[in-house]
Amino acid sequence: MGTFYTQVQIQHFAHRERSVTIDKALVDTGSEYTWIDGGLLETIGVEREKKDLAFTMANGQTITRSMGFAIVRSGEFFTVDEVVFGQPGDLQLLGARSLEGFNARVDSQGKTLVAAGPIPAAAAKARSR
Repeated sequence: MGTFYTQVQIQHFAHRERSVTIDKALVDTGSEYTWIDGGLLETIGVEREKKDLAFTMANGQTITRSMGFAIVRSGEFFTVDEVVFGQPGDLQLLGARSLEGFNARVDSQGKTLVAAGPIPAAAAKARSR
């Protein structure tokens, strides 16, 4: 499929004026979560809500990181999501959960995010009278 980078803005979920922009975040559909430099998250007041969570890296190594809640934006898309507090050496990633929250899909030829279309919903059960 290939890889590409996109600009991502992270906002504090309650104080939207607090934000940080990451110019090059790797769009990674193989990563469940969005990973952002922990120092940047701290500067806008995102708190570590979930601590010492175990993650298995692509090389099989297990590491621990913390997570917090933020608004994730890229272009026209946005969602509220859990974000991982990255440490030195970690990549800045836009993960699959954020993409799903965006209702966006990856256009691998155009190396961009595009709208995924209508959101599937359960059929309503007819009411009996």
